[in-house]
Amino acid sequence: MGVLVDRNTRVIVQGITGHQGSFHAGQMMKFGTKVVAGISPGKSGTKFQDTVPIVDSVADAMSFSPDATMISVPAPFVKDAAFEAIDQRIKLIYILTEHVPFHDSMDLISEARNRGLTVIGPNGPGITVPFECKIGIMPNQIFKEGDVAVASRSGTLTYEIVESLTRSGMGQSAVIGLGGDPVVGMNYIDVLKLFEADPKTKKIVLVGEIGGNNEELAARYIKEHIKKKVVAYITGRSAPPGKRMGHAGAIIEKGVGTAESKIKAFNEAGVKVADYPTDVPGLLK
Repeated sequence: MGVLVDRNTRVIVQGITGHQGSFHAGQMMKFGTKVVAGISPGKSGTKFQDTVPIVDSVADAMSFSPDATMISVPAPFVKDAAFEAIDQRIKLIYILTEHVPFHDSMDLISEARNRGLTVIGPNGPGITVPFECKIGIMPNQIFKEGDVAVASRSGTLTYEIVESLTRSGMGQSAVIGLGGDPVVGMNYIDVLKLFEADPKTKKIVLVGEIGGNNEELAARYIKEHIKKKVVAYITGRSAPPGKRMGHAGAIIEKGVGTAESKIKAFNEAGVKVADYPTDVPGLLK
């Protein structure tokens, strides 16, 4: 079994007939992901790309024995879609949608955790285990199979760093995009536990950004619990206090969550921090 997913993972897509849902479901299938059903109320009995059955609800899709779901529905409907998956005890719930209301995210993530389910996102690029399974929106062509695991709060930087690794000849064991919202399902400590336990993973890359204290908490955890080599990159070094930079969670106040504080925490934990994304492969070597 890979990190959370592998070539046998069976995936459903909630919102498969929408613009984003249909495009990314198609790309996931090209990558090799087993998309077994799509959900689009009112369109039951039709098929996506002439092969994937479409049903009205997650309950209807349970006959296809799904392990995971991708939620790609408008933000006001994400909470209901997520609770459909939670009620059916779908083990992995990935939420592509951005601008999910803050309290909706809190409610659904809390309930999922209470039931022992995993949520990735909202507002993140998903999860990829190269040449086994991709759930999300990461570009198919940038991956290479290998032993470097990547976890990131930034979608675009994830792609840039993964491509830099691939071009340097270093493949990936797993890539997880945590999401850029203030409230997300998985954090760095969650993925560090998975990466440390994964026999295929030998090295770890954390891609952080300003805002919050997730990176500082991760640095402390690394110092106390992680034996594998970890390097990091932090974006947003030039952001002024109180200025939001792209992600809802990327905001700093009164010196808390600054790039400097995160870099200092990583350095104190023995984690080298790259000056540029393209420096990451060199630090790993």
